[in-house]
Amino acid sequence: MTDPVTDPEVLRERALATLTAARGRTALLTGCVEEPDLIAQHSPLMSPLVWDLAHIGNQEELWLLRAVAGQEAIRPEIDSLYDAFEHPRAERPRLPLLPPEEARRYAAEVRSRALDVLAGTAFRGSRLTEAGFAFGMVAQHEQQHDETMLITHQLRTGPPALTAPGPGPVTPFTGPAEVLVPGGPFTMGTSTEPWALDNERPAHRREVDAFFLDTTPVTNAAYLGFIEDGGYTDPRWWAPGGWDLVRRHGLTAPLYWRRDGGQWLRRRFGVTEAVPPGEPVVHVSWYEADAYARWAGRRLPTEAEWEKAARHDPASGRSRRYPWGDADPGPDHANLGQRHLRPAPAGGYPAGRSPLGVGQLIGDVWEWTSSDFAPYPGFRAFPYREYSEVFFGPEHKVLRGGSFAVDAVACRGTFRNWDLPVRRQIFSGFRTARSAEVA
Repeated sequence: MTDPVTDPEVLRERALATLTAARGRTALLTGCVEEPDLIAQHSPLMSPLVWDLAHIGNQEELWLLRAVAGQEAIRPEIDSLYDAFEHPRAERPRLPLLPPEEARRYAAEVRSRALDVLAGTAFRGSRLTEAGFAFGMVAQHEQQHDETMLITHQLRTGPPALTAPGPGPVTPFTGPAEVLVPGGPFTMGTSTEPWALDNERPAHRREVDAFFLDTTPVTNAAYLGFIEDGGYTDPRWWAPGGWDLVRRHGLTAPLYWRRDGGQWLRRRFGVTEAVPPGEPVVHVSWYEADAYARWAGRRLPTEAEWEKAARHDPASGRSRRYPWGDADPGPDHANLGQRHLRPAPAGGYPAGRSPLGVGQLIGDVWEWTSSDFAPYPGFRAFPYREYSEVFFGPEHKVLRGGSFAVDAVACRGTFRNWDLPVRRQIFSGFRTARSAEVA
């Protein structure tokens, strides 16, 4: 019996499948609009779509062709143009970027050569090639930029460019509103997941006190209660930075919401629709999530609490890869991969619930936690500092769990996302927690 983590042919097939899936999604996101939309900057918060397209190819060239295979650069003169740290997003439209067709040809040439590299790789001899890590890293990178491009599609104005069926009807959730997560130690992070990124490593023991956690993410209907109770006009609920954000920008509701008479509407990928009460609220900042939790007499969970609820199996005492077990996500487990272009109603995906009955921890919406983005004990940057290390500190808050816009290759029970607490354009929601009473 072969070991899927070490068998070369299994690794080759997995790498090929994930790289191919990522490129198919990139082609969809860049092929559904005309050239003016590709080269335009739809928000200073985001890059032009054509920058993402060539950046994806450039990173693949850097890591698979140059670092793994030792090949000469195809177009060394463009490296600085697509260095995310050299040029902030707001500046990128003014750079001499590759036009769309040239960017496509470049990315295609890199991919053709990368597949030749994949065919001849032995998956041993270096940390980059061990278990196909470099190929997994590149596939995750492309999928992360696909999510970024989907955010850009949400920001752009004009008629819809993307369509997808809804998640389908969901039986209204009738379970408890919260569950008790027992206190005690658990294993956080991973030292064994072959494609886990540096900030997920290493596995380490973490102690968590008992706490209660929402069984579903906070819904639009619940969040509307905060709005209608004057939540955006009452400084009691807001951290100082959040109250400043509310006053400076006149915030009154989540991003893309507007009131029309007695009805709340939202814009979703070019379509205006009534805000669906049963879906998890999305496009809220950390400050909004924190204010809601205070208003509700609760708090945001810590990152460790979130991961314990998502991975710890009380029966065995071990940490699983996902809430439902160790199997890769299937279509019944979670709303991932841009299949539906929206969160599923609260209570969906019962097959994906944790042993304690907590649902939708993976997919639907990224969930803000109360924690700052910080390294785990024993952290080592790999393969470059700029992926995680330069972002550590109190400026960034951790999000967990992925969203409907995340592909399974870039979403695990250990996967960590982070962003500034003011960010609202991302597919972010939250659930709340409260500490258990100490007897």
